[in-house]
Amino acid sequence: MNYIWQYNEPERNSQEIANSLAKELDIDPALGKLLLDRGIKTSDEARAFFRPQLTSLLDPFLFRDMATAVKRLNEALGRKERILIYGDYDVDGVTAVALVYKFLLQYYSNIDFYIPDRNDEGYGVSLRGIDYAVETDVKLIIVLDCGIKAIKEIQYAKEHGIDFIICDHHVPDDELPPAVAILNAKRTDDTYPYGDLSGCGVGFKLIQAFAKNNGIPFSELIPLLDLCAVSIASDIVPIMGENRILAYHGLRQLNQSPCVGLKAIMELCGLEDKEITMSDVIYKIGPRLNASGRIGNGSASVELLIAKDAEQAKHKAAQINHYNEQRKDLDKVMTEQANQIVASLVHKSDHKAIVKYNEEWHKGIIGIVASRLTEIFFRPAVVLTRDGDVAVGSARSVAGFDIYKAIESCRDILENFGGHTYASGLTMKTENVAEFKRRFEEYVDSNILPEQTAPTLDVDAMLDFQDINRKFFYDLKRFQPYGPYNTKPHFCTRNVYDYGTSKVVGRNQEHIKLELVDNKSDIIMNGIAFGQSSQARYIKTKRSFNIVYTIEENTHKRGDIQLQIEDIEPSEQD
Repeated sequence: MNYIWQYNEPERNSQEIANSLAKELDIDPALGKLLLDRGIKTSDEARAFFRPQLTSLLDPFLFRDMATAVKRLNEALGRKERILIYGDYDVDGVTAVALVYKFLLQYYSNIDFYIPDRNDEGYGVSLRGIDYAVETDVKLIIVLDCGIKAIKEIQYAKEHGIDFIICDHHVPDDELPPAVAILNAKRTDDTYPYGDLSGCGVGFKLIQAFAKNNGIPFSELIPLLDLCAVSIASDIVPIMGENRILAYHGLRQLNQSPCVGLKAIMELCGLEDKEITMSDVIYKIGPRLNASGRIGNGSASVELLIAKDAEQAKHKAAQINHYNEQRKDLDKVMTEQANQIVASLVHKSDHKAIVKYNEEWHKGIIGIVASRLTEIFFRPAVVLTRDGDVAVGSARSVAGFDIYKAIESCRDILENFGGHTYASGLTMKTENVAEFKRRFEEYVDSNILPEQTAPTLDVDAMLDFQDINRKFFYDLKRFQPYGPYNTKPHFCTRNVYDYGTSKVVGRNQEHIKLELVDNKSDIIMNGIAFGQSSQARYIKTKRSFNIVYTIEENTHKRGDIQLQIEDIEPSEQD
């Protein structure tokens, strides 16, 4: 694929700040620019970014309702009330439930957890879940990663003598549920200074506050940080601020001493002898934890994550992996169907949004299909299927476009909706699908920018091959973990040439293994360009070309640096 390359030459003043910062930190000026791009302007801020400290975590009592939440939790323990930990069926939800459940279980036994069935109950707090709580004599429900819009359900629970503590990070409506405490930094009246925690992150803040209030040392919470890292990676929240601290130390926990459930998944993925990165979580661990909620019931993932016995964990991991294989099969079939429909649009370039409805599609997979359509066609996508008398959908967006606001503009014809800037869920009467499609597409047409519907590569810095050495690579690694607002940097080198040994590789000859030189030094740089074999003929002509790439460690030759080339274009002179 040929991307549009976007590189903004830094203004003189900004470049001077970046150079000064780089000199003070003894790093390359290009890395100084990366820090500046992330809002880091001083050496103290840079050191805090490179070495996030758990002592820098915010005081959990800055949440508006945290003191009330801890007081109610203490009362429940004191009265020996039954507590139910309730959460969403996705990765963020199951990790949040596992984290709070595991922590409280160390100090209290009258506790249970509940994950709603995606197919029978749908997203969020369900009446069936509350009926279960009533039947089992629950007096307090701690709901994680959902609940912020469950007004009638929580009122129903209240009528049965059940209190709620909500730990959520989704955008609330003007009216809030009648819960005892609502921990959500996106509340307009909340006092918490960081609004981008994952649902699991909000759950962590609750137990942090509980521990602080009850004299439990913070060290007791550190073993739970692996779950935070998994949720942060999988829910695609910004990896800056408090999330960066939790992700950094969560990855350390995941690599050094993961819980037996995550260890079983890692072994199943072939990751046991590898340094786990956020990408490993996103592409290998997360999808497996998600699969039980999509194909079966998310409770299986919670049972895996709270397992204490290695054999039990291996059994649960195998079950979840089986769900994942089923999920992949369904995903493939449905994505092919959806792609065929979209490809059949005669003037698809005139459509700035994709809305597809098919009553036969499996409800558990529509989010994945929406993601695929967005990736392939660079359009905001909403994929809908029928569930009884209503249509349920998942929406995914492109960089820079707020799909939540687009859906909110249609709220008068929706039964329910919720989510984030880039991913949302929605429900409507089936007779409203056509009107939703018209209005949603109209909103997108009026608000999306042309560059948001084109494949683009943001170039962070221009480099020569002589700039890329072991120290540069070591300093670059300190920018990890990567994620939104701290994406893996892309670099550009102009006027490079084939050294004469580049060749097409791969089972289907689809990749290029490259050995390149530029005109600034005699350094030979190794690279791999996945899926770009169509460029091989031009490369072999010995004419110069430009490349955009990330810098990686060669997994086959440990310690060697390799460029992962994302795009290739002929140099202007050619």
